[in-house]
Formats: sequence, structure tokens, C-alpha cells
Amino acid sequence: MSDGAVRAEPKWLTDAEQQVWRAFVPLLHQLPAALDRQLQADAGIPHAYYMILAMLSEAPGRSLRMSELADITATSQSRLSHAVARLEEQGWVERQPCPTDKRGQLAHLTAPGLRKLAELAPGHVAEVRRLVFDGLTPAQQSQLRQIAVAVTGQIEGCPG
Repeated sequence: MSDGAVRAEPKWLTDAEQQVWRAFVPLLHQLPAALDRQLQADAGIPHAYYMILAMLSEAPGRSLRMSELADITATSQSRLSHAVARLEEQGWVERQPCPTDKRGQLAHLTAPGLRKLAELAPGHVAEVRRLVFDGLTPAQQSQLRQIAVAVTGQIEGCPG
């Protein structure tokens, strides 16, 4: 550092933390890939597209502002726009002008999109159950939820 400041030594992971981290990293890569494989095989779409359909299905009127949908699905505006364009090509989603803000757009789940989601949901839920829940006790499932919330909070800057 050019201003003479002394850089603090990093706080290295303990052996136990290193074991947790090395067990966790493959999960970060393998679970999304496995969910993508299942949905690609069943519908030719990635998991991110399925999540867009699912979140729209749960929204009032099956519609959400594009910016809100991006937040809910943890994706950038540009990636969401591309995904919605692909879903529009399938006839599963349509964009509509926002009635309260002329600059905004809504993503709306169409009737064919809702039918497609209903068709895909059983296979997707079975895969989630197989990959995640079947191997965990109810106590571990509760712990996993607590861990996911805590880590997500750290990432979003508001722990706990």
C-alpha cells in the first residue's frame, strides 16, 4: 500500500472451518447443475426460468414488475429480460405496461405458462425432494433453513 498503511493479516479458516467450506463448495456447484439437468430434460429450460414461472404463479394476478421479479429471483435486470424474452417465445410469459408507472413493465404468466408450470412442478419437486430433503432429518432441514437464512443475510448485508 502506497500510503504507508499496514495491511492486516487475513484471518485464516480453522481446520474445522476448512472442512465445512470444502464440503459446502461442491454443493454450490452441483445442486444448481442437477436442477438444471432435470428441467432441461423435462422442458428444455434452466432452473432460473422455472423460478420465474413459479414466482409469477404465486403473485397476485400472476404478474410482477420486472424489477421486483429480478429481486425475487436474484438475477440482474438484463438476465431477467433475456429470460422473459425466451419465455415469451414459448407463450408462457408476456410483458405488459405497468398501469401505475409508464416506464415500468410487468411480467405476466399466461394460461399456457401456468399449464406448463403445473406439468413441470411434480418432476421438479420430486428432484428437489430426492436431492435435498430425502437425505435430511427434520432437525437437519430446520438447521439448513437457519443456515441458508443466515448466509443469505450476510450476502445481502443484513445478518440474521
